[in-house]
Parts: sequence; structure tokens; C-alpha cells
Amino acid sequence: MTWLLIILPALMAGLIQGMTGFGAVIIMMIFFPSILPMTQAAGIGGIIMLPSEIALALHYRHDFKIKRVLPALVVYAAVATWSVQLGKVLDTHVLRLMLGVLLIALCIYFLVSKNADSRHYPWYVAILFMIISGFFSGLFGIGGPLMALYFLSLSKSMPEYLANVQGFFLFDGLYITSIRVVSGILVARLVPYILAGMLAGVIGTMVASRLSSRWDLATIKPWIYRFIGLAGLYYLFF
Repeated sequence: MTWLLIILPALMAGLIQGMTGFGAVIIMMIFFPSILPMTQAAGIGGIIMLPSEIALALHYRHDFKIKRVLPALVVYAAVATWSVQLGKVLDTHVLRLMLGVLLIALCIYFLVSKNADSRHYPWYVAILFMIISGFFSGLFGIGGPLMALYFLSLSKSMPEYLANVQGFFLFDGLYITSIRVVSGILVARLVPYILAGMLAGVIGTMVASRLSSRWDLATIKPWIYRFIGLAGLYYLFF
């Protein structure tokens, strides 16, 4: 059962990532905390998609703008470093409640805000995005949606957006993973789970790339968001 709760969510996460461009860790964090402590679940979820992020970052490297990514990464990483340590001392019940609220908020946000990815955000909203995303990334590995919106609002083309957002996620993933290793959250006994999850995630992403031309993304996305909301209700009440 443990292996199924690693492999199947990672496979599903790869499919979601391939269809929507984000959300892999959100899907994994629906299932992983049922078999692992919250901090380790977040650590595994954060590292499983690294191979896909590396491949995408290399593919779009010519459109990557370090001056745009670096300031956001500094703010984001500073907050995430603090919240990683916070996650080690917070009560598990409190963490589950926070995760539930976050998932429900994400569900409502994406269902209600139809044009969220086409807005240009002022600097203070952008900084708030970085702080909120860094905080929840450190706790749960879920920091992608708001940062994706931030980079999308600044990009003039899809290659530029993908280059910056995947480069950001890659640097963030490597940094936060190293923090979790040094902090004793990610340990050697978790390596088999990580490798199995990486393989499943890559397979899911490959399958999604083949099927995406047949699916209507506008129809699929609302159901993904509703599923995230149901998961949030589960963590709030069970």
C-alpha cells in the first residue's frame, strides 16, 4: 500500500504537470501525508519532479532571464528556509489544517479567477506572492501556483515564461532539498521512494505530452481544481 501511495500519486502528478504546467506537488501532497510525516512528505514531493524541471530548464535555457528570476528567488528562498524549520516544530494537526485551508483556497482561487494568468501585478502584490509561496513551499512544497502567475504576468512569450518559471522552480527545488537534507528531514531510507516517484512522474509527464492534443484543457482544469478542494476538505475534517 505504501508503494502504491507513492507511485500512483507521482504518476498522477506527472499527468497534471504535463497538462497544466504546474500542480504536481499539490497532487502528491494530497496522498503523501497519509504515509509519511508532513515535512518528509513535502520533501519527497518537492524532489520528485526535479528531472522534469531540469529537462525543461535546459530546453528553454536561451530564453532564461536571470535578472528577473534572482530577486524573486532570494525573497522566496529566505521565507522558505524559515518555514522549513517551522514545519519541524509545529503540531501535525495544525499542519494538516493549514494544508487543508491552502488547498481549498487554491481551488476557489483558480475556479473564480478566470483571468488570473493575464494580469500585471504591482510590486507589492508580487512580493506578497513570493512571501506566501515561500512560506507554503517550505512547509508543504506547494509554492508554484502564485509564482507561475507572477512570471506569466511578466513574460512576452510562452518560451520566456517556461524558461523563467522552470528555472525558478529548479533553483528552488535544489536549494530547498539541500536545506531539508541538512536539517535531517530527507534521509537515506527515503531514497527508494524518491526514485520510484521520479520514474512515475516522468512516465506521467510523457503520457500527458502524448495525450494533451486530444484533451480540452479548459474542460479538464476545473475538475482538477475541484479535486484539490475536496482534498482540502479531507485534511480539514479527517
